[in-house]
Amino acid sequence: MGDAQGTTLSFHEDGKNLRVGPRPEPVLVLALECGRPRAGSIRYRLSELSGIAIGRGIERKSEQAGTELTVRVPDKWMSSRHARIEPSFGRWVLTDTESKNGSIVDGHTTKRAVLTDGSLIELGHTLFIFFERMPIEVDAPPMVELVPDTGPAGLATLVPSWHGELQRLQQIASSEIPMLIEGESGTGKEVIARAIHTLSGRQGAFVPVNCGALPENLVESELFGYKKGAFSGAQTDHPGLVRAADGGTLFLDEIGDLPPSSQASLLRVLQEREVMPVGGTRAVPIDLRVVAATHRALDDMVAAQSFRHDLFARLAGFRVTVPTVAERRADLGLLIGALHTRVFPADHPGFDIDAARLLLRYPWPLNVRELEQALATAQVLASNELVRGDHLPDSVRTGRPPGAPRPVILNETDQKVRDQVVTALREHGGNVSAVARALDKDRKQIQRWIKRFNLDPGSYR
Repeated sequence: MGDAQGTTLSFHEDGKNLRVGPRPEPVLVLALECGRPRAGSIRYRLSELSGIAIGRGIERKSEQAGTELTVRVPDKWMSSRHARIEPSFGRWVLTDTESKNGSIVDGHTTKRAVLTDGSLIELGHTLFIFFERMPIEVDAPPMVELVPDTGPAGLATLVPSWHGELQRLQQIASSEIPMLIEGESGTGKEVIARAIHTLSGRQGAFVPVNCGALPENLVESELFGYKKGAFSGAQTDHPGLVRAADGGTLFLDEIGDLPPSSQASLLRVLQEREVMPVGGTRAVPIDLRVVAATHRALDDMVAAQSFRHDLFARLAGFRVTVPTVAERRADLGLLIGALHTRVFPADHPGFDIDAARLLLRYPWPLNVRELEQALATAQVLASNELVRGDHLPDSVRTGRPPGAPRPVILNETDQKVRDQVVTALREHGGNVSAVARALDKDRKQIQRWIKRFNLDPGSYR
């Protein structure tokens, strides 16, 4: 059974109950230092704290004394006593502690702000993200710090649910069990597959195959190879992609696109652990690990009989679904740091605050692939200079993903009114009557503005 927090309860023989499983609780993530994007991210559990003091220090350091946490960041734009975050009447509130450059919450400079789920906090040139109810294990450490190169690529995360899946994946990696990696396009399924190969310890090659890119009439000859003279143009023996992975890992990307006529042949290879080249008379034994991936719903395809159920059973020894970037917002700083390491030179100065804000606010509907492309474009435009907002793609600058309808553009006067209403809603916890009093306006006028500007008072409570 579960309690009001969604926590699972188990009962011992003595009648006492113990909490097991994740429990939603408030979390603060130090996501990104603009001048040190490769420094990594930190996740802080807030439920046992009475307050967090954040300010500039010589080095990054987090120290807890009782229920008080002090966080220091080597950010020259941050004041030594910059801001404080503490609970107040069931909510978490940020208070600027007379900083020189101010504190910004969700794009608005503020002296005091009630934090809501997903609030983006800018202190100097360091960005934090607040999560109001992140499901987290009761025995999880109070602080987790990760840098982009923690372990094999793709296996670093501050998201507890994904961390649990990755732990199971690492346990399975060294076995012979086939794996099926599912998830939307661009989430990094091949990165996970390469990590599995690295962890497996297999000495052979990692051979990726895009099943959707193979011409239907050439699938079997490309996968299984062919003998000289097997067909017109077969001038020499060709071992094929399956044999190229002998002793290693065969990664079958977009397995859902494999033609039905080739599914039976692949099934035989997996069952017999041998491959018959096109035009051959003798099967060749193979030793390989198979990892498949797809963005399609294979369960539905099996039900519709467009994908063989016996092949599905062979591939799905262990299944893992890679979350979208939107579901991994706590990892955005880590992802940016990892891609910055890959795309930019080691001495690159990083991002200016406007560019960093845009990167952390954009929803990334096309996932890690879209983020990588955005940073690759920025690298060409910025070269060895700080990445600025105008180095980023239009979609990131406008916050409008590809294919989204154009937003209503407010004139300068309306934008000022909207900003005032948003600031007041944040300061008064979404209380419309309090906002009306603060702005000296009729309550109905505030409601008209809320409707016109498509605001949700509940999100500020």
